[in-house]
Formats: sequence, C-alpha cells, structure tokens
Amino acid sequence: MAVPKVNENLLGELESMGFPLARATRALHYSGNISIEDAVNWIVDHENDADIDQMPLETIDIGIDSDETFHMTEEMERKAQLLWDRARIKKEEEEKRLEREKEKVRIRSGKELIEAKRIAEENERKRNLALRQLEKEEEKRAREKIRWKLEQDKLERRSKLAMAPKNLAATKTSTTDEQEKQNDDARVRRAFQALLIYVGNVARNPNEEKYRKIRMNNPLFQERVGSLKGGVEFLELCGFERTTEGGEFLYLPRDKVKIAVLNSAGSELKSAITNPFFGLLSRKEDGSMNIHFM
Repeated sequence: MAVPKVNENLLGELESMGFPLARATRALHYSGNISIEDAVNWIVDHENDADIDQMPLETIDIGIDSDETFHMTEEMERKAQLLWDRARIKKEEEEKRLEREKEKVRIRSGKELIEAKRIAEENERKRNLALRQLEKEEEKRAREKIRWKLEQDKLERRSKLAMAPKNLAATKTSTTDEQEKQNDDARVRRAFQALLIYVGNVARNPNEEKYRKIRMNNPLFQERVGSLKGGVEFLELCGFERTTEGGEFLYLPRDKVKIAVLNSAGSELKSAITNPFFGLLSRKEDGSMNIHFM
C-alpha cells in the first residue's frame, strides 16, 4: 500500500492553515480531492476520529493535475481556526492530564518508597532486638553454668571438710606436711590470681588480641594454671578455645567475647580468693594438685 496522491496545491493550502500533513492528506483523500472547503468540512465532521492523524494508505487518482484556483471564504477560515483552536485546547488538556498522571505516579512512588524504607527499618530493628535477646540469653546461660560448676565444687569441698577427722589439725604435727599445705594454698591463690588477670585483661581490652591469646607452653602459664586441673577448663568456660595454629594456644575470638560472662567469672574468682571454702585443693596420685573448677 502507498500514500494516496492528492492535489499538491490544496495540500499546501491546508498545511498553511495549520493542519498536520497526515490530517490534510486524509481530508483531501476522503473528501474527493476537490476543494479546500470540502476538505475542511470533512475535518470538522471527523475531528474526533481515532485515526484522523494517521496517513491513509490507499491509491486514488482524482484530479491530480487540476489548475483550479482556490479562494478562501470567511466561513472556511472560521472553521479552520475553530479546528485549530480545538486541536490546541485538546493538546493542552492532554498534556495537563499526562502531567497530573505523572505527578500521581511520582507521589505514589514516593509513598511506596517511604513505606518500604519504614518496613526495612522496622525489620532491622526487630532483628537487632532478637539478636540482643539471644546474646543476653547466651550470656545468662554461660554465667549460670559457671556459677553452677563452682557451686558444685564448693559443696563437694564442704562435704570433704565435714568428713575429715575433727582432730586432723592436731594429728598433722609434721613440719613437712604443714609446709606442703602452705605451699599448696599459695599455688591455689596464685592460680586464682593468674586467672583473674587473664579474664580481667580481656574484659578491659576486648579488642586487643594479645590479651585473648595464651600460649599454653608458656612456663609461667604452665606453672600457675596449666599444670593444675581445672585451670584450662575454667578459661574454656569463659569462651577460650584450644587451637594449634602456630603452636598450642588458648584463643578467645573477638565475636565470642561476652563481657557479662567475664565479669561474672572475675567476681567468682575474687570470691574464691577470699572464701576459705572456695580455694581448696585435691591431690592426684602423682602428687600434683587439682583446682576444682569443674
């Protein structure tokens, strides 16, 4: 299909009146390509057609070479101006309608964005609350575990004291035994004090890795804590983990540092140092000493 051929003179006249090319071509084509007046009348009758501004695709050859002179009447000019004004008003109204629709979409999008942001923030707040609650529960369980272990140990020592002969102190007349007992008490106190230092350093400086990493073959650590049963286990209750990377260490990862647990452990250690029922020892068969933390 091809665009129909129309009288070029008539087409130029319509375009000079302000009509688009497609509308002018369509008007001439369907009005018979006879005169300006017929074309303008056709536009008036069909201005609301959905396809009025679509180029017709038919081939009609009517008076292509006409030399007729055209005379614009006042009525034709009035109709042409009326059509032009209607088209302009319609275009302006359509532009205003589209602008209102855009504004509605923008407002709706803004509201949706604000609501989505609010929901995201609310979900984040709920997740943080849940995480803090889990951390509190974990710390509480850890503190209760330490306290229960130490309380069991306390009861066990009290039971052993109750079962000991009342005249035990009187029967131990040997200077060697008395000296050995004093040495044992001193070792326990040093162990408790060393543990208190390890725990306190981490509690005060949780971001310092040097306080969260203990070399197990360190002579001082072995003498005061490592050689006594229960010392390493106590540190494990506080969150330390055994690792063999680069040697054998006790390591407390930063994300597992629980200040409340460390403070609770420190409080229990201080109580152990000052409580006469809390720092007792038991002797293993090989003669080494045990700290009853577990």
